Amino acid sequence: MEWHVFDIFSLIGTIAFAVSGAIVAMEEEYDILGVFVLGLATAFAGGVIRNLLIGIPVTTLWNQGPLLTTAGIAILIVFLLPVHWIHRWKRSEAFFDAIGLSAFAIQGALFAAEASLPLSAVMVAAMLTGIGGGMIRDIMAGRKPLVLRDEIYAVWAILAGVAVGLSDLRKPWELLTLFVFVVLFRMLSVHYKWKLPRRSLPAAERNDIGG
Repeated sequence: MEWHVFDIFSLIGTIAFAVSGAIVAMEEEYDILGVFVLGLATAFAGGVIRNLLIGIPVTTLWNQGPLLTTAGIAILIVFLLPVHWIHRWKRSEAFFDAIGLSAFAIQGALFAAEASLPLSAVMVAAMLTGIGGGMIRDIMAGRKPLVLRDEIYAVWAILAGVAVGLSDLRKPWELLTLFVFVVLFRMLSVHYKWKLPRRSLPAAERNDIGG
């Protein structure tokens, strides 16, 4: 694997998700400490969860000083931006979220593939790295996790894992092509509101079951 490609995907995902977490924190009227905590959690929680499940020491997070610094700078910039600039960014929020999802899903898949883990582990690593930070962000902000209720989201991360695990993608142009495809299909699912099948349980039936 080209390690500089791995680093690029890590950087892209870190910035995209750190900014996303910071903006959610400001929407919830957190103070500056809360903004930094939620931004950093969004940027790094997916990787921490992935490491726990595939047996990589969680302490490797502290070896990522440049990424932590980058995330911190991105959060500070967002915190200081004029409100109208943030609202302008919000209009393209789904696009930046798709960039983070794609970058982290591919990064997680490459991480597991380099460790010679089976396809199932590569898929799980891609999914958790891609969606874990967003789930932690929403839970910490008291929101229903976007990934569990919105347009098709986690599926694209899983498919990125399948592509890396089955096709042995390693060349920069191959990974960049996969990155573009994941972003494209995530945006298509947002635009056309593609959703997975769901079944709602009416309140009366929930009460009957609970009672």
